[in-house]
Amino acid sequence: MTASAHPRLAMRPLLPTDVPLLAEIFRASIEELTSDEYSDAQRAAWAALADDEEAFGARLARQLTLLGTLGGSPVGFASLKEPDHVDMIYVHPAAARRGVGAMLIDALEKLAAGRGVTRLTADASDSAQEFFRKRRYIPQRRNTVEQGGEWLANTTMAKTLAPKEAKR
Repeated sequence: MTASAHPRLAMRPLLPTDVPLLAEIFRASIEELTSDEYSDAQRAAWAALADDEEAFGARLARQLTLLGTLGGSPVGFASLKEPDHVDMIYVHPAAARRGVGAMLIDALEKLAAGRGVTRLTADASDSAQEFFRKRRYIPQRRNTVEQGGEWLANTTMAKTLAPKEAKR
């Protein structure tokens, strides 16, 4: 039997061939997981950021981008922009609330702390704020961003990271 009743959660780096699937995950996540907080027009404008897959892939390639997989298949991704800012974290709705996002943000936090970063920020959508609050991110300010003729609100949230342990 090759199927698993409990597919294993794992992580790996971005590969160029992943971009079309990540664009699909991005769009599905926005469409299905943010409908309570954003209008149809807002979600369409936001999701359109992945329409140009070449530009979307280039954005992810410029950053430290990790993929969460279940049973070997990508189901989510997160990216670290600059050394101290979480740019994107998206999980496919079919895999939501299964630990993928938590695994990805934990990895980005550890990588950032290992590089000497003491404070990590993220511009969290209204739908993602609870996810970040549970991980001890604190709201700093409200933002309004124009995208495709629509205004989208988010909140910059920050977390103080544990300092890297000194080697003995």
